[in-house]
Amino acid sequence: MKKDTGLVHIYYGGGKGKTTAGMGLCLRAAGYGYKVLIYQFMKSNQSSERSILEKISNITMVSGLEEEKFSIQMTVDEKELRKNYYAEQFAKITKRAIAENYDVVYLDEIIYTIQAGLLEEDILRNFLEHKPAKLEVILTGNTPSETIISLADYVTEIRKVKHPYDTGQPARLGIEK
Repeated sequence: MKKDTGLVHIYYGGGKGKTTAGMGLCLRAAGYGYKVLIYQFMKSNQSSERSILEKISNITMVSGLEEEKFSIQMTVDEKELRKNYYAEQFAKITKRAIAENYDVVYLDEIIYTIQAGLLEEDILRNFLEHKPAKLEVILTGNTPSETIISLADYVTEIRKVKHPYDTGQPARLGIEK
């Protein structure tokens, strides 16, 4: 049976462009008139794409933390606080997506958040298994489990072949961040 909306997309891997691919899909959906909700796990509110996306009337960017560390830099206590925080954020975002009848929800870096032990995979799995039929869902991160992959309709691996970071080039505003 063909579905026009309500599919699940995953962009994953070690290459640059996962967030960019997800944001591009959000722009396409918004251009068509769909109502889009975006939340970025494991990122501060400083990413450059936010400034333009926040100006588009049918895209809602939900704020996260003002500052964020990489999970490997967090103490055990910080990780426990983040785990609670992200579980609460996930519940708020998904409840809002349903209650406010969004067409698309983008959960940027949720796969990495699960991989880092900062969100239980069962929370995402349960949502994907019971989400509204018409809700399109976009997920990004490094390495999704086979369970999450099995729940997706699109799965795209983004693999790094070469990156300026390997030669010492720091991330550049407007390009990598």
